Amino acid sequence: MSLPPAFLDMLRLRRPLATVVGQGVRLVRRGREYVGLCPFHKEKTPSFTVNEDKGFYYCFGCGAHGDVIDFVMHRDGVSFKEAVERLSREAGIEVPRASPQEREKAKRQATLLEVMEAAAAFYERQLRLPAGQAGRTYLHGRGLAEEVIARFRLGFAPGANACKAALKREGVAEDMMRAAGLLVQPDGDRPSYDTFRERVMFPITNVRGQVIAFGGRVLGTAQPKYLNSPDTALFQKGTVLYGLAQARDSAIAKGTLVVTEGYMDVITLAGAGFSHVVAPLGTALTEEQMTQAWRLAPEPVLCFDGDGAGQRAAARAAERVLPLLKPGVSVRFALLPEGKDPDDLVRTEGAFALATLLEAALPLSEALWRSLWAGRKPATPEQWAALEQDIKTLTERIADSSIRSNYRSLLYERLRTERAQRQHRGRAERRSQRQTHNAPLAFPYGTPLMPRITELTERVFTAFLLAHPPVLIHHAEQAAEALAGNKDLAGVIESAVLVLTERPELNGAEVVSALGGVMAGLERYLASEFQRQRADPEGDWQHMLSALHDQALAHEIESLQTVLATHPSPEAWRRLLCLQHERRHLHEEAG
Repeated sequence: MSLPPAFLDMLRLRRPLATVVGQGVRLVRRGREYVGLCPFHKEKTPSFTVNEDKGFYYCFGCGAHGDVIDFVMHRDGVSFKEAVERLSREAGIEVPRASPQEREKAKRQATLLEVMEAAAAFYERQLRLPAGQAGRTYLHGRGLAEEVIARFRLGFAPGANACKAALKREGVAEDMMRAAGLLVQPDGDRPSYDTFRERVMFPITNVRGQVIAFGGRVLGTAQPKYLNSPDTALFQKGTVLYGLAQARDSAIAKGTLVVTEGYMDVITLAGAGFSHVVAPLGTALTEEQMTQAWRLAPEPVLCFDGDGAGQRAAARAAERVLPLLKPGVSVRFALLPEGKDPDDLVRTEGAFALATLLEAALPLSEALWRSLWAGRKPATPEQWAALEQDIKTLTERIADSSIRSNYRSLLYERLRTERAQRQHRGRAERRSQRQTHNAPLAFPYGTPLMPRITELTERVFTAFLLAHPPVLIHHAEQAAEALAGNKDLAGVIESAVLVLTERPELNGAEVVSALGGVMAGLERYLASEFQRQRADPEGDWQHMLSALHDQALAHEIESLQTVLATHPSPEAWRRLLCLQHERRHLHEEAG
C-alpha cells in the first residue's frame, strides 16, 4: 500500500500517539514523556515510554518501538494497510483513493472473497449431511467437539463435482471458481473438476477471518494426504498462518503465541484450551509469517516433535530465523516427547503437561548452542577451533550487528565455560549421566535443597567462605547444604567450622593455615580470593548463594526436560513445574 508521506504525517498529527496508547494503557506523565506498563509483555514496573513530541514509543523491557501506526499494527496484529484504515476512521479522514488499476484489483478480490465464502458454506453444509458422515466420524475420532468444529468452520468435500455444481446454481461463473483455486483445468478440451474431493475441509482465512483458501485432508488412501489451495490473487501459501484470526486476541492477551506444524494441531489444541496457536501451511516458516507472529508476541514458541526429524526441523528453523532477528523479538523452542504430537501429549498426559512444556521452551540462544554442541566431544585444539569457527559462521547469518555481537559473545562464553568445566575431575562423567537417562525417572526428594553444582563453581564458593570466616560461621548450615554433593569440599568446610568453633578470632589466612594440607585442590582459588578486596562480604554471600541456587535449579530443570523427552510422567511434569516456579520466584526476589 503506497500512500503520500504528507497524508501519513497528517494522520499521525490527527491521532496523537499518547491518545491512541492511552486507550488501553494507563499513562503517567514524567517530564516530557509518558510512562506506563507495556501492553506487549507482562511487567510489574512500568518500562514503556511515549514521547509525544517525537511521536515515538519505546519499551525498555521488551524493545518494542515505533510510531502510532506501528503501535496499532503490534497491538491489534494487523497489517500496515489495516492500521492506517483504522486510524483514518478514528480521525475522520479519508484514505487517498487508489488508482483505477488498484480499484479493479480490489473489486476482483472482493468478488473472489464472496466465491470463497460460498464454497466454505457449501462444505460446512455437506459435513452435516449423510454424505459427510465419514468426515464427521474422522473429526469426532480426533476428539473434536461440535463447538470447535463450528469455530474453525470445518467441512467436507464430496466426490464428483459437487462444489462446482452447487456454486454454478448460485450464479458463480466457472472462471471465478478457477481464479479462486476451486477447480482444476485439465489440458485439452476436458472439463474442469473440483480441486477438493472426498476430503475433510479446513478453511484458511486472512487475519480478518475472511476465507481465502482451503486445506483438505483425504479420508482414503489417495495422495497427497493434505492438499492446499493453489496460490491465487487472495492466497500465497508462504504469507499465511493457519488459525491466526482465531488466535489473535488470545495471543495478544497472553503475550505469547505458539506455532505448531499443522492444521490439526491448531484445532485440537484450541479444543484443549490453547487458543493462541497457529501453524504454517506445510512449509518452513517464512519471513512474512514470522513478521505476522511477531506482531502478536515478541517471542513466539515454535513447537516441534521430539524425534530426530523434529530436532532437525527445530535446528533448521533456528538458523532460518537468524537473519530476521531485530532488537526486542526472538523465538523459543519447545520439543515434544519423542513419538508424540501436541494432540497425543494432551490426550495421554493432559493439557497441564503441554502447558508445562511450553513454559519451559528454550530461548533461541540455548537452542543454537544445543544444535552446535550435539554429538560433539571436542578433545583437541583443532576440534575446539572447529567449534569456534562454526559459531562464527552461524552468527554471521544475523543481519543486525548488535544482536550478532551479543550472540557471538554469548556462544563463545558458553564454549569457554564448557571447556573449563571439562578440564576438572569427574565433570565429563557427571555431564554424561545428566544427559543420558535410559530408565524411568526416580526423584530424590530426600536430597538437600540445592542439587549438585559444577565443581568449578563449588571450588570458587568454598574459597570465598574460607577467606571470610565471619560469613562462614554465620551461614555454616547453608554452606554445608550447598556443598552436600561434593564430599571433599564439604569436608573442608566442616573442618573449617570446627576450627572456628574453637578459635573464632582467626582470620581467613589463619584458618587455611590451621587446616594444613586438607585443601582439596583449592590453593589457586584461595590465592585469587585473598587478592580481592570485598567491600561487602555479607552482600556477596547473598548474591553468590542466590546465583548458586539458580544454577542448581537450572541444572535440575535441564535434566528433567531431557528425561521427559523419552519418559514423560505426571510426577515428572509436576516436579518440573515446581522447579520452574521456584526459579521464577528466585528471579523476582533478586529483582
